[in-house]
Amino acid sequence: MTNHSRPAAGGFGALGVPADLCAALAADGITEPFDIQTACLPDALAGRDLCGRAPTGSGKTLAYGIPLMAKVSQAKPFHPTGIILVPTRELAKQVRFDLLSMGKERRKYILAVYGGTAYGSQLNSFRMGASILVACPGRLLDFVRRG
Repeated sequence: MTNHSRPAAGGFGALGVPADLCAALAADGITEPFDIQTACLPDALAGRDLCGRAPTGSGKTLAYGIPLMAKVSQAKPFHPTGIILVPTRELAKQVRFDLLSMGKERRKYILAVYGGTAYGSQLNSFRMGASILVACPGRLLDFVRRG
């Protein structure tokens, strides 16, 4: 993930991010929150709805991904406990990648599903019990329609 805005003062822990997620972020070289993360994380971690706007590359993925990772429970096969809807397969891949370290730390499987890829292999991965499903609308509708 590329962040173009300047880091905000204080670390992720000061914003209420659990220590294990702070450690996963630090292992990826992410130690200081950016403006959008500083503005959003405390409210999102407290369970409040929010709407944030920031330029591309400013840290939005972690602004919503950290609270989601902090809150999701272990999923059963075909029943994700968190869904992230994105418009393109490239963004689906990127969002999944950006959340992987935290997912590994929490032992939560993150699956990206999108068109242009074999449905069967995504279905087999979905069967594993993805806690977070990163999906493009068309492929998500495919999964819903097929039950």
